[in-house]
Amino acid sequence: MFTEERHKKIIDIVNEEKSVSVKELTERLAFSPATIRSDLNLLNNQGLLIRTHGGATSIEENTNNKSLNINFGLREQEHPTEKIEIAKKAIEFVKENSCIILDASSTSFELGKLINETNMRLMILTNGLNVANILKNNTNITTILIGGVVQGNSNAIQGTLGDNLLQKLNVDTAFVSAHAFNLKEGLTDFNLYEVALKQLMVQYAKTVYALIDHSKLEKSSIATFGTLDDINYFITDSKVDPEIIKKYKNEELIVL
Repeated sequence: MFTEERHKKIIDIVNEEKSVSVKELTERLAFSPATIRSDLNLLNNQGLLIRTHGGATSIEENTNNKSLNINFGLREQEHPTEKIEIAKKAIEFVKENSCIILDASSTSFELGKLINETNMRLMILTNGLNVANILKNNTNITTILIGGVVQGNSNAIQGTLGDNLLQKLNVDTAFVSAHAFNLKEGLTDFNLYEVALKQLMVQYAKTVYALIDHSKLEKSSIATFGTLDDINYFITDSKVDPEIIKKYKNEELIVL
């Protein structure tokens, strides 16, 4: 296979899959990882794809991801009914006098709203500025913002500066969402800095609840922050294809 032909195949694969790893390209094209990395760097410099840690994404996908990262309000408007449904399921598993994590997702924001309407005494760790804002005046709740960097209008704190805090506290439960989920790659997201923080959330929590609406299923994003083994309970909405639910349960995923 000539170099130009290989480059064309790489671009076709990236545009089709939206996000692909070096390992996947190595297996599909039968070239060494070093060659594939060199190709990706070259194609990135030519503006034909976006080089990421461990692989590449399409120009279109990266543009969409940037839009999501910039504006929390847009995410909040997507599938609001389903997110409320998921939040109503999730609050049944919030136990009084526990320490929980709520990530910066719009689904966790809906859960935060419901928690704020209760009289439960809780300690809540969050990297969501919107979540912290609605809970800050609740005298029954100790709200702690996980330290890090705030960028744009995402309303999310990013980075791993909160590592020491998470290590010191006994976190009972983490409620986290993702940009995409599939059985092979698990919970994936597009912002590498937020992914790094979510990895710590999953690592330090005794129990992890994934809050994922039907539009995110059977899809993939740039980086994994939680594998199938990391998820204790998977909460989704009623619009999910029953065949997908069946497939997940066959893999021993507890779907609620």
